[in-house]
Amino acid sequence: MKVNQLKNQNSGNFFLIAGPCVVEGREMALEIAEKVKAITDRLEIPYIFKASYRKANRTKLNSFTGIGDELALSILKEVGETFSLPTITDIHESDEAALAAQYVDILQIPAFLCRQTELLVAAAQTGKAVNVKKGQFMHGSGMGFAVEKINAVNPDVQVMLTDRGNSFGYSDIVVDYRNIVEMQTFNVPVVMDCTHSLQQPNQSSGVTGGNPAMIETIAKAAIAVGADGIFIETHMNPSVAKSDGANMLALAQLEGLLEKLVRIQEVVKKNS
Repeated sequence: MKVNQLKNQNSGNFFLIAGPCVVEGREMALEIAEKVKAITDRLEIPYIFKASYRKANRTKLNSFTGIGDELALSILKEVGETFSLPTITDIHESDEAALAAQYVDILQIPAFLCRQTELLVAAAQTGKAVNVKKGQFMHGSGMGFAVEKINAVNPDVQVMLTDRGNSFGYSDIVVDYRNIVEMQTFNVPVVMDCTHSLQQPNQSSGVTGGNPAMIETIAKAAIAVGADGIFIETHMNPSVAKSDGANMLALAQLEGLLEKLVRIQEVVKKNS
């Protein structure tokens, strides 16, 4: 992929997008980045650090949204410079693209906003790589239009597509792995979001639930069907995370999971 500072690409391994849901502070961001980098360097997995600088799509008015845009973005920049890692963050409105692009290497379009033309155009105009999450309401084949929009503005932009499951009733999400294969026909890297695809949204409490015990299952299946990358939100202690703690992977469990995924990919390649 054409992403600044992305290491270990010659290993042939899947790449990993991982980090906390949102920047909660400088120390936690640096600690997570350092630990995940050590793991991925050992396993030769290309690694992109992920954290939202601000959360816009909250259910309740008093839900945590961030520590301040400039501060959070500066922390993301520090993480990238300290560990020589590419960084990625969400943008929600077109006027955020140019600001965030000054601090990170990849702009991420949230699933709810994957059809917002102005947002995609603004992201493409920055020249940064763009990761577009597939809407929970969409089939993978429809994501080709998102790729077309970005390429029409700037054909040199590295585009990625990420599946995060599809709505299943009012308060659940299910993964259809056909979407990975469908989206790969657009000749862009395709990622499986193994944590958001286990959300249980629209809870009466106003706080999204989740099923993190199934993260390993989702990740293993994604690698088996040939996903190019894996997206995992992780935290030292998900139970006290300020956003999406119910579906995050405990940081202590990440290394063991990645070791299994590397072995699965080796078997898949050997038998393909």
